[in-house]
Amino acid sequence: MVILFVILVIVVVAALWLIGVYNGLVQLKMRVKNGWAQIDVQLKRRHDLIPNLVETAKGYMKFERETLENVIKARTQATQATTVKDKEGAENMLTGALRSLFAVAEKYPDLKANQNMLALQEELTSTENKIAFSRQYYNDEVTRFNTAVKTFPANTVAPALGFAPEEFFELKDLAEREPPKVSFT
Repeated sequence: MVILFVILVIVVVAALWLIGVYNGLVQLKMRVKNGWAQIDVQLKRRHDLIPNLVETAKGYMKFERETLENVIKARTQATQATTVKDKEGAENMLTGALRSLFAVAEKYPDLKANQNMLALQEELTSTENKIAFSRQYYNDEVTRFNTAVKTFPANTVAPALGFAPEEFFELKDLAEREPPKVSFT
């Protein structure tokens, strides 16, 4: 009878531990998803600003068609990317295209003084900062989740419960760690 009671206690304790580990991992996974959703919101905001930026610049930059087409192409790829890796690469490409657009726009004094362009620049700068904060939050949550998945004792049951480490949202090129220059003054 005592042995049966001990076995029952061990089973109950093990079940409670497993429930606790599972619930903890689910909470961390949800925080990672929330972090990714925050990045997505800011990236959508960025993507929505770009057509207005291009349209504003188009009238002034008649001879810079390739630059404008590169921005639109990069935006399209960024909006169609689905995985963290794909979005990471597409957003890096978009950042480079925007840098080119702003560099070329420096040649056009009327464009630099255009109120719409200035307002769009300010919005884009604000959005770039929000993207950076969202990336940091997401990567912090991925770190917490991955640490929980990979450390003992949760690592003994995490794979069986369907939990695998998440990918970080990183910039590979050190030059891309800086937000695009959007100063026309």
